[in-house]
Amino acid sequence: MTNSMTAFAQREANTLSWEIRSVNHRYLDHSFKMPDQFRAIEGELRQLLKQTIFRGKVDCLLRLNPDTDDSARLQVNEQALHQLRNALDQVSRIMGTSPPVSPLELLRFPGVTQTSTVLQEDIFAQATHLFEATLADLIAMRTREGEELRSIIFDKLAELQILTNAVRVEAPIISARQKARLDERLNELQIDVDSNRLEQELVYLAQKSDIAEELDRLDTHIAEVKSTLDTPGAVGRRLDFLMQELNREANTLSSKAVAANTSIQAVELKVIIEQMREQIQNIE
Repeated sequence: MTNSMTAFAQREANTLSWEIRSVNHRYLDHSFKMPDQFRAIEGELRQLLKQTIFRGKVDCLLRLNPDTDDSARLQVNEQALHQLRNALDQVSRIMGTSPPVSPLELLRFPGVTQTSTVLQEDIFAQATHLFEATLADLIAMRTREGEELRSIIFDKLAELQILTNAVRVEAPIISARQKARLDERLNELQIDVDSNRLEQELVYLAQKSDIAEELDRLDTHIAEVKSTLDTPGAVGRRLDFLMQELNREANTLSSKAVAANTSIQAVELKVIIEQMREQIQNIE
């Protein structure tokens, strides 16, 4: 199954909202942005993500939306508040001044307010379940996008195969035409040439311009790309490597071309390969 690295998913439930977006990247690079009180479950969420996504830059954003019941959930730690008040009184005695202290400032001091353990565990569970559902949506979108990319690449492979077959059909004709042209030129010059020597030169020329090996390797790489597209898991890097191999064969084919038509076909091969490579950059 071919998966894309580009996708977006969003879900909301109660006071929580998750957004997960992913784009193409050479490796797996993920980041989490969430309120500080949820950092305790960040490690668990990272493990969930790494079990299902293998490549791409993934940004996860958790929002905690205001709720009318939040005031009921908030508790004052009276012991911490008394300790803080005693400390303030001690500072006032030492400094000889007693500046006014806002109750709101006291509430902002770490440890003065807290959430009950039961409510905290409950909201952690809600955040985790909502993340799993959002992640599932993201993966489903990556799969749909991946299937579209797979279809595009298969179409390009079909074009590539047609061109390769056309070059293979024309290669013997071009070789025979090249030999005939050489014989005609020698006859025009009326030069006596050692037949054995001429045969050797023709063999050397044929070997130099022989493109059968490049065409065979193109066929092999095309078949391997098709097989890789049907392989489960992250296949993007292997596909990118195969594009490099296809491009190398197309370049060699171009350098060996002895006819204008073959040169044009080699350029067309490289154009199709580059079009596939651009699509493959988004495959996991």
